[in-house]
Amino acid sequence: MPRILAIDYGTKRTGIAVTDPMQIIATALETVDTSQLISFLKKYFEKEQVSEIVIGMPKRLNNTDSDTAEEVRKFIALFKQNFPQTPVAEVDERFTSSLAQQAMISGGMKKKDRQVKGNVDKISATLILQSYMQSKKPF
Repeated sequence: MPRILAIDYGTKRTGIAVTDPMQIIATALETVDTSQLISFLKKYFEKEQVSEIVIGMPKRLNNTDSDTAEEVRKFIALFKQNFPQTPVAEVDERFTSSLAQQAMISGGMKKKDRQVKGNVDKISATLILQSYMQSKKPF
């Protein structure tokens, strides 16, 4: 069974998470320089089957798009040009960064490691993926 890949898109860095082949567990994969993201995805898709990607859409508290939503939409268009056969789902990513910080603290991660922005991006991508997987469950 192919994996689902999640993206926490950022203008500088992008967090990536994937499911296991059975699509049961979401795991942080990597943080990639955003300028290298399409190249990274091409290499990853050569090695692994991916059925769809999930991308976090930044929203404000009142459910309107945040300032970076336009950049995310531009990336989605670029992704579809490069991978037209791969479906893209958008997931509300509000609060994922703060939830990622809380998860690192409760998981016992050292302060020095919590300050590495790439760790927050990977964990945020994992939270986006978990949210998407939860929404697909039939119960």
